[in-house]
Amino acid sequence: MKIKKHLKNIISICIVLAVYVVILLLVQAGALSRHYQSLLVPIGINVILAVSLNLTVGFLGELTLGHAGFMSVGAYAGCLFSVYCDLPTAVEFPLALLVGGIAAAIFGIIIGIPVLRLKGDYLAIVTLAFGEIIRSVITNLDFLGGAGGLRGIAKYKSTSSAFTAVFVVLALTVIIIRNLVKSRHGRAICSIRDNVIASESVGINVVFYKLLAFVTAAFFAGIAGVLYGHNLGILKPNTFDFNKSIEILVIVVLGGMGSITGSIISAIVITLLPEVLRGLEDYRLLIYAVVLIAMMLLNNNPKFNAFKESLKAKIRPAKKAAAEKEAD
Repeated sequence: MKIKKHLKNIISICIVLAVYVVILLLVQAGALSRHYQSLLVPIGINVILAVSLNLTVGFLGELTLGHAGFMSVGAYAGCLFSVYCDLPTAVEFPLALLVGGIAAAIFGIIIGIPVLRLKGDYLAIVTLAFGEIIRSVITNLDFLGGAGGLRGIAKYKSTSSAFTAVFVVLALTVIIIRNLVKSRHGRAICSIRDNVIASESVGINVVFYKLLAFVTAAFFAGIAGVLYGHNLGILKPNTFDFNKSIEILVIVVLGGMGSITGSIISAIVITLLPEVLRGLEDYRLLIYAVVLIAMMLLNNNPKFNAFKESLKAKIRPAKKAAAEKEAD
């Protein structure tokens, strides 16, 4: 059983590396246009944001609308560190990511302890207010650049280096959150989503596990913010308004709450779709809205869900046979 599990992990790693190599070769060969190359980093950032928010909304079952707030805290903390610290890039950039993630996690603890006592719409409203308060505070702080934005942030040297940095962070994010969900802590988080009273009755510390999911999501949102800042070279407070939080939530809902794979696919589609439809001019927003509604309806359609399950059932034996063949 352990051998099959290890083989499955090896196959997954090989697929991820193959995707990375193919995209990198396309970039270096000039097969991707400059416009689509510029979308590689935003896609990766949206995937990180969606997967991390899915931990709170999908697996914990709590609706939060302050993800852009944590992203802004991490972005400004990590990028300030990069601006004022004169270190080699190989040391400075990972440290900036950690600083941004830790700063966002600290705010996650400060906000999470009182806020996670609320439920449903009340939690959503308070977290939305947190995001707007953070944005207003940043706008009025001169050392953060104020409304004009924080400038002088070191940008990636090339598209290849930018894609590599984002891809590595994205892969680590997915691996950590997937392993967390499958661990004992993850099962406790999911049990809270299913039934809080039953979870408490079997000795699960509901407050601790709610805070764990909330802070972990905030940590990765902060890291995504640092990546965003280094990609553009400037940070503006208006970027992190409530529309950004809602956009991330839409990605999670369309991909399927509690589905990491769905969040990844949805983030790619939602990021690419407006750009793919840009040439249609007047009809672009209409088509975009229709596609979003269609995806939402399909996700809530029992027949479509049954079709997806049947596909998974067909794919599993093929994967199992391939793993057994490699084992032999």
